[in-house]
Amino acid sequence: MKGIDYFVRNEKEAALVASVDQLAEAFASRAAKHDLEGSFPFENIADLKEAGYLKLTVPQKYGGDEISLYEMVLVQERLARGDGSTALAVGWHLGLVHHYRHTEDWPEGMFERFCRKVVAEGAMINHFSSERKTGSPTRGGRPGTVAEKTEGGWLITGRKIYSTLSPVLDQFIVSAYMAEEDEVGLFFVRKQEGVSIEETWNTLGMRATGSHDVVLDHVFVPSNVLLRKKTITKSDGDGWLLHIPACYLGIAYAARDFAVNYARNYRPNSLSVPIAELPHIESQIGVMEEKLITARTLLYSVADRWDKHPDKRIALQPERSLAKKVATNAALEIVDMAMRIVGGASLSRSLPLERWYRDVRAGLHNPPMDDSVLKLLAKRALLED
Repeated sequence: MKGIDYFVRNEKEAALVASVDQLAEAFASRAAKHDLEGSFPFENIADLKEAGYLKLTVPQKYGGDEISLYEMVLVQERLARGDGSTALAVGWHLGLVHHYRHTEDWPEGMFERFCRKVVAEGAMINHFSSERKTGSPTRGGRPGTVAEKTEGGWLITGRKIYSTLSPVLDQFIVSAYMAEEDEVGLFFVRKQEGVSIEETWNTLGMRATGSHDVVLDHVFVPSNVLLRKKTITKSDGDGWLLHIPACYLGIAYAARDFAVNYARNYRPNSLSVPIAELPHIESQIGVMEEKLITARTLLYSVADRWDKHPDKRIALQPERSLAKKVATNAALEIVDMAMRIVGGASLSRSLPLERWYRDVRAGLHNPPMDDSVLKLLAKRALLED
């Protein structure tokens, strides 16, 4: 009997996940090849465009579907069950469009033009902030990328690492230091002369995200594409970042399904029953279920609260951060346990478990980091009256 997903709440969400499940199935058939080669899944992006996935978070007034944060988390988790790399990569685009529709960072008319391009052409976006010398941008380091004032705009020079989706983007956002104003600005940059991609992405996991280095050499951007200065923003509590834990729980769910089906069907000649009937295997499956249900419950409850209480979104940041920490660490444990259930065969590249094992480790290095989450929770507790 196929299990019921109790986090699918209505017919609209059921239709959404049904369409995404078809995409996930197709992506799963290609995932091993792209992982082995470290190649970018252009065909997956083409499928997402054709299916209208890229416009899911675009406002309805611009032709999009304007799905909620809860619905975005739901589709991202389902997509990751097929291929974590593709889900994580497209999650940055989907999440940022969701984010910008709430923060209103973009100049008037510019966001509308971009959104209509997403709907009509399948345009995508990502925000490139990471640099080798500054580490994670969430730690507060000033970017080495600089924006020099020039006639009619700026000249931007620098190098961004972890530039996910770089092989397929025609435009992106970069952070750059504006020395004259002693400010960090966010700039909308089109792929043009002076922009190049160095294919440096060769990692343990998430090998197909195309997170190469983007190099900018005196790239001109006009004055009207300064989205905002970093110190000025209308915060939405960064709820959009829940696309990250959704992805890793999707991978964990796939590993759990594989291990459960394996245990149900595998019977070595030393046993008269499948290994699922062995007490220690049954116990391990129970622990996997415990961790998966706990992490999903926290994730979806936070997303639901974010949707229902706009005035409390900033106050919800500790819970949003905790949902990521719990999900990524649970995903690590679930995949590890799935491999223990399957045994030595789980190490074979002919099975997806070893890829999932490598992929979920990447979650530890996506924001927010575990120590930052604990610090945030501690600070809130200490400030309580």
